[in-house]
Amino acid sequence: MRTTIDKAGRLVIPKELRDRLGLRPGEVDVRADGAGLRVEPIATGHLVGRAGRLVIPAGGNAMRDDDVRALRESDRR
Repeated sequence: MRTTIDKAGRLVIPKELRDRLGLRPGEVDVRADGAGLRVEPIATGHLVGRAGRLVIPAGGNAMRDDDVRALRESDRR
C-alpha cells in the first residue's frame, strides 16, 4: 500500500490497514525499526487480575493467523 507524508510530517495510514491492525484515533507508540517505522497502539486501561496473574489489556483488535501470515509475507517483499 502506498501513501504520502505531508509537509507537516503527517502520515495517513490507509483505513484498510488501520482496521486490520486495530489502530484507533489517539496516541500510538512510533519508533524506528530498521529502515522503517513501527506503529503500535498504546494499551489503555489498567492491569487486571486473572487466575492469580496480572494481565495487561491488549490494544486493538484480535488478529487471526491469516492476518499475521499476510503481514509477515508483506514484510518479506
